[in-house]
Amino acid sequence: MPYIWELNFFKLSIPSQSFEQYTVAFYNVENLFDVVNDPHVYLNEDFTEYGCKNWTENRYQKKLSKISDAISKIGFGSTGKLPSIIGLAEVENKKVLSDLIQQPKLAHSNYDFIHYDSPDERGIDVAFLYDKTVFKLLHSEPLNIHLENEEGVRDTTRDILYVEGILAGTPVHIYVNHWPSRRDGATTTDAKRVEVASQLVQYIDKKDPENKRVVNSLSIKEAHHIIIMGDFNDDPENDSIKKGILPYGFDNTTASLKNFHRGSLNHNFKWNLFDQVMISQSLHNDVIDSLYFHKADIFDDIMLRQWKGKYRGQPARTFVGRTYKGGYSDHFPVFAIFRRN
Repeated sequence: MPYIWELNFFKLSIPSQSFEQYTVAFYNVENLFDVVNDPHVYLNEDFTEYGCKNWTENRYQKKLSKISDAISKIGFGSTGKLPSIIGLAEVENKKVLSDLIQQPKLAHSNYDFIHYDSPDERGIDVAFLYDKTVFKLLHSEPLNIHLENEEGVRDTTRDILYVEGILAGTPVHIYVNHWPSRRDGATTTDAKRVEVASQLVQYIDKKDPENKRVVNSLSIKEAHHIIIMGDFNDDPENDSIKKGILPYGFDNTTASLKNFHRGSLNHNFKWNLFDQVMISQSLHNDVIDSLYFHKADIFDDIMLRQWKGKYRGQPARTFVGRTYKGGYSDHFPVFAIFRRN
């Protein structure tokens, strides 16, 4: 009787650490102010020891510790290392960034930062942290956004931070955003965010007049790779994103993460995904030595959440109104993982 050999083929999974992987993240850190009163910054007096927030050195240090702890864990489960790039929103100045990267959870890494003061009336800006061992800075500048109200009066908002550099051998162009808020109502402020999207695309077209961002077969030297990250104060399905950005050569890597039970922030018990990472179509490629997009996620670990009460599961905030809660931020970070071919 002949032997019958039954062969079982197993699909072997390659550990993610076998790839060169890099995390690109964005985090709205909810009013990262120091304790010094800057008379030129609106609301700054609130964030002092004797202000309405009772913002003491102890609370400031606790905030720095928590934010640095969160940053150190973004994407770590996939890459086994700290993020290569982190865009930030709601930072006051260079001092808070310097203090942040000197925290024990980050100090062993080779982080540096980019920051420009913007005309925002709240005194909060966007910023850019980067690991100097994997990202080579070539150029940076603030891109001013011009908005006017119905009376033609200037409406100040955050600048967009533009950064050009080389990430793991691949040239990239990065835009860090914090678009106008919905404080006066979503419908009332929609036009502002649509206008910011339009001005951003105009800036991008100046850098990429040949529209190379839509081609995914160009060599590293020829390609124009773009990453747009930020707190857009709009969801992926809103016009400012869906019609204002994506048709011009971009994919929203984070759009599919939003659902009824999940987002990057929660307002009135409804999840939103205002924090997003968009990439040029050129970052879907198989060009040798080039970076390519692998996956995106929300870092919404239990450590960043309310543990109990009616707000259980929502972001653990530093403040709710004027009440100090001692949490991380009212937003969860979002991130994208890039691999190298």
